[in-house]
Amino acid sequence: MEEYYLIAKIISLYGNKGSVKIASYSDFPDRFFKLDKVFIDFFGAKKVFTVESVEQENDSFILKFKNFDTKADSEVLIGKEIYVDSLNLVELPADTFFIHDLIGTEVFMNGNSIGKITDVITLPSNDVYVINNNNGEELLIPALKSVLKSFDAEKKIMILNPDSVVFDDDEN
Repeated sequence: MEEYYLIAKIISLYGNKGSVKIASYSDFPDRFFKLDKVFIDFFGAKKVFTVESVEQENDSFILKFKNFDTKADSEVLIGKEIYVDSLNLVELPADTFFIHDLIGTEVFMNGNSIGKITDVITLPSNDVYVINNNNGEELLIPALKSVLKSFDAEKKIMILNPDSVVFDDDEN
């Protein structure tokens, strides 16, 4: 079964020729200029849309889809989310991961499981891993190279450097 990855949301119509304005969820804005097709969810099913053109206006992008040539054609798209398939994911630099690769990862320190990553908070200085520990509590761990000893995205296992992480309790 094909997996899809959320990259944007259609927020409004743009102009009179069926173009739409999108809000990007991607850290790689140039990706929009390389897209030939995207997927839009309609009632739980992903429908393929051919991208005819892309323009950038300030921090927003304007997309024009094939066969959507008027405001009336594109009105149904407002509020819809835009996805790509695995073939259209951006290639990441070394030691950089997609959030969906991190979610569900089991985190270990000193050979003991401390919980699973349930979310990643994106902050200006660095990301933060939200880990739901084995007691149901949330732990916040900075996503820094000094904290991360290793990460296996396929096995979804992360090992933290014990010299870089301090917990308030004696459990870990």
